[in-house]
Amino acid sequence: MNNQQSYYETMYILRPDIAEDEVTNHIDKYNKLLEEFGGVILDSQMRGKRRLAYQIAKHREGIYVQLSHQGDGQHIFKIEKAMRLSEDVIRYMTVKQDGPLPTPRPSTKSSTQVDDKKNPETKDEPKEKQPVVSSKTSTSEKDVTETNENKDS
Repeated sequence: MNNQQSYYETMYILRPDIAEDEVTNHIDKYNKLLEEFGGVILDSQMRGKRRLAYQIAKHREGIYVQLSHQGDGQHIFKIEKAMRLSEDVIRYMTVKQDGPLPTPRPSTKSSTQVDDKKNPETKDEPKEKQPVVSSKTSTSEKDVTETNENKDS
């Protein structure tokens, strides 16, 4: 057997109007169901509330949850059936992944803020390195200047 194994990623979107404690209840519920059906949870992350590309069931936003898991494939039908029957899940999709198994990431925002304070090099690049656009000269003025220079030479 090779080093790369198959695993599954299920992304589901919850209604945006449910409370945060209900969101954690849903995450726990689907994690427990997955384990009951013979799956092994590799990683579970709440990605937060985001704007949808298009309206789904009159909702413009949704709470995204990503679930990475392993199993024989039979557990996927059962967990998707539970999601289909739930009124709080507005979309779900499971994709089979090939490659190295995902490493669990910390899901709390406070731990990433602490890491940023410990390691200041991980922050965004300083503004000096970013290109600066002057608002005094417009592109049309630059073009006129360049054409005048070309005529003079």
